[in-house]
Amino acid sequence: MSTRDSGPGHVLTFDDLPPLARAAVPDHSTAFSPELTLWRERMPGGYHWSGLVRRGNSLRITSMGPQANVSALFYNFEDRAERYNMPDTLKSQSTAYIRKGLVCYSDMGRVLCSVADSNCEWHDTIGGISDADVVAERQGIKRYQEYRNAMHRNARDGFLTQLGKWGLGKRDVVPNVNFFSKVEVDEDGDMKFVTGHSAPGDFVDLRFEMNTIVVLSTCQHRLDPNPRYEPAGVELLCWRSGTAGKDDHCRLSMPENGRGFINTERYYL
Repeated sequence: MSTRDSGPGHVLTFDDLPPLARAAVPDHSTAFSPELTLWRERMPGGYHWSGLVRRGNSLRITSMGPQANVSALFYNFEDRAERYNMPDTLKSQSTAYIRKGLVCYSDMGRVLCSVADSNCEWHDTIGGISDADVVAERQGIKRYQEYRNAMHRNARDGFLTQLGKWGLGKRDVVPNVNFFSKVEVDEDGDMKFVTGHSAPGDFVDLRFEMNTIVVLSTCQHRLDPNPRYEPAGVELLCWRSGTAGKDDHCRLSMPENGRGFINTERYYL
């Protein structure tokens, strides 16, 4: 949806919106407090999860162990053909990774969720997800038949299991975000996983600006060189926060984000 009005060269800003549209945007979102909690649960290491997080709710993901990795995908609940777009997220914000103050864009130029807060300054966007071959080569094979819940899992199979619950499948697996992980690229173009980047207690707050299907995996990062199967668990906490306010730092961090929020708010008028 275009953010340009009929005037030549004019880019629509928040102040250009009609009064009714401006009134629908709160002054600010609400920081977490216990009385606003909607639900809380723990997600063990090596597991997968999916759920609907509605517009105006925030999801805090907190690491419960060293070197946690949370691979994530996002889809518009009302139109599941619209989903997280890694290239648009990176190029529109002139970055190679996610951090506090940035947002996750859909392929329609709308903001699925914004990173309202995080004490981890780098969340990987380019490293991808583990699959059965990677886990077998690095940590070995442990099948459910012999090991039950102590089996070795991988992120790709976990994603496919969760996506099937929402009528989605292999073709819907797109480049993802890996929260709490850091991958650097050297001058030769080689990717290097940074060990020791995150610690227990690290967190990221995702404020959802759209009704979003969230798919998570806590399997180890694809590039994690650890030869032992030691995925860390996380805590998930959801609360009623409201959406980004008119003076929100994610909205104001760059002009592109301001336009992305306007596209999102138009969708819900």
